[in-house]
Amino acid sequence: MRTALFLGGLSFLLAVVWGSPLIKLLKHYGIGKKIRIEGPATHQVKAGTPTMGGLMIVVPVLVITAALNIANLLGSTIVGKSILVPMTVMAAFAALGAIDDIMGVRGKSGEGMLARVKFPIQVTVATVIALILYFGPSQLRSVALPGVAEKIDIGLLWIPIAVIIIVGEANAVNFSDGLDGLAGIIAATAFMAYAVIAYLQSFKGGPPYTVSYLVPFAFTVAGACLAFLWFNAHPAQMFMGDTGSEALGATLGVVALMTGQWLLLPVITLIPVAEMLSVILQVGYFKLTKGKRLFKMAPLHNHYVLLGWSETQIVQRFWLVAIWSAMVGIALALL
Repeated sequence: MRTALFLGGLSFLLAVVWGSPLIKLLKHYGIGKKIRIEGPATHQVKAGTPTMGGLMIVVPVLVITAALNIANLLGSTIVGKSILVPMTVMAAFAALGAIDDIMGVRGKSGEGMLARVKFPIQVTVATVIALILYFGPSQLRSVALPGVAEKIDIGLLWIPIAVIIIVGEANAVNFSDGLDGLAGIIAATAFMAYAVIAYLQSFKGGPPYTVSYLVPFAFTVAGACLAFLWFNAHPAQMFMGDTGSEALGATLGVVALMTGQWLLLPVITLIPVAEMLSVILQVGYFKLTKGKRLFKMAPLHNHYVLLGWSETQIVQRFWLVAIWSAMVGIALALL
């Protein structure tokens, strides 16, 4: 735990140092956010703010994790093979998100990659990762139930569930990335919650190697997310973009799967899940009622914007809910 906390602090410092040059680089290449016309009118002032700020999180995390595990990676140990999975997921979804961000910046309407193009790619990457986790050294195929001592083996059913979790969480965090500081602070809270869960598992007979790589990795990500908030706090100097939100969401899903406590993910990430469900319900209700809306606007945070809540109020209140849900999730993991 001492090492994990130190790495969290180190990733924070490295990311903060990397932040200002990144902003200048993004401005130099004109990577500025375009605000969609159908969004809240108050968001139009954000137009031109540098996006793809997720690189500020992804790069330090991958560099620190690779440097820390270079012996394990070169030696192909079980730890090396295991830590390579969340690193690969983070890099792959960050690359996909970066392409989406660039297309959104270069396009006229501010829209990036079409969902019918991006979604199959997400599913393909998630399927490959699920198969690696299932058939690889970790051989993950079980679920932990609160109050039940032994994990339950669910066999091949684990694979499609893992794909749904990875893709679903990637899009859930992406939907949460709409207000200054919102996605970053919620992601940091969720990663710290799973770091604590992974650490506590070592006292309940869990695999010892999980603590050696998963806890440091989760805290490293959390530290980088907090550093990002230094520049993303209202009024934001840069946005996370799909580069960061999709990478963080997918990686969080993998971390949850590797702890075996993936059933608690909807609890720990209550806000992102609510954001995603609000979009699904809005679209479904709109089609069912032929034009009526369930919310003033989706995702959920936009509903509260139109209700008159300030951006700071929404972010802080959503964060309070996120802290509460993380505490509940950790408590359930201890049953």
